Amino acid sequence: MAKRQGGGFPPQHQEKQPGDEHRMAPEPEIIREGYVGSRRLEGKHCIITGGDSGIGRAVAVHFAAESAASVAIVFKDERQDAEKTRDLVAPYGTRCTLLEGDVKDPRFPARAIGEAADAAGGTIDVLVNNAAEQWPQSSVADITLEQLERTFRTNIFAYFLFTQAALPSIPRGGCIVNTTSVTAYRGSPQLLDYSATKGAIVSFTRSLSQSLVDRGIRVNGVAPGPIWTPLIPASFDEDKVESFGKNTPMGRAGQPSEVAPCYVFLCSADASYMTGQVLHPNGGDFITT
Repeated sequence: MAKRQGGGFPPQHQEKQPGDEHRMAPEPEIIREGYVGSRRLEGKHCIITGGDSGIGRAVAVHFAAESAASVAIVFKDERQDAEKTRDLVAPYGTRCTLLEGDVKDPRFPARAIGEAADAAGGTIDVLVNNAAEQWPQSSVADITLEQLERTFRTNIFAYFLFTQAALPSIPRGGCIVNTTSVTAYRGSPQLLDYSATKGAIVSFTRSLSQSLVDRGIRVNGVAPGPIWTPLIPASFDEDKVESFGKNTPMGRAGQPSEVAPCYVFLCSADASYMTGQVLHPNGGDFITT
């Protein structure tokens, strides 16, 4: 069984450990060399759940590169990784607040949002719901009620609770971006409960976008495919790591740096006529939406 932070792809078999990125060869690319921001998020106050590493870290750094005023990072336990994210954000002049807690705790989202809003002067312009976990099983019969509840509380209940807590602080023109997964569209035989939550996130995104459109708040999603994050070498044997992502049309895994710009786009004025949509950085898999 394994825990998965973020929105990625197939079965994992160990928990991610702090500092795992230092054992990866090559290390994940968080932001591509030469990336030049164009102030698309200038002055914005943002909060990202699951922002300590992988896709969440890349989103935080890209938001900073796009001149966000502040980024609040929600993480569980992995303080070393969260502090690394803060170190990567700092050179851009963006304030980074670390919020430690368990998104499964129904009391935590309101506390985290309250701290983030207080640090940002009462405003949250961007909410990125990204934290998730997965527990691969070979059969649906092996999924216990405890596992089912845990997966749903982390992957979809928390999205509801963070959204509910954030809405009073999100002004007209604000954005919510939810991380779903390619598994929501094509399924996964070993990730039945995880895939079900990711499908629920797609429906939640579409319905929430309609609910908030009159308030001028846009809601969209990102559905990553196989992305090279610290979880991969921590989860697979050497052969599987070597072949990870090669079943995509592009023949390789993606980098966090190739996913994060989707979030930048959806949160910027460039996507002002988009709501209820999902972007698919997945290496070329054809997805019907």
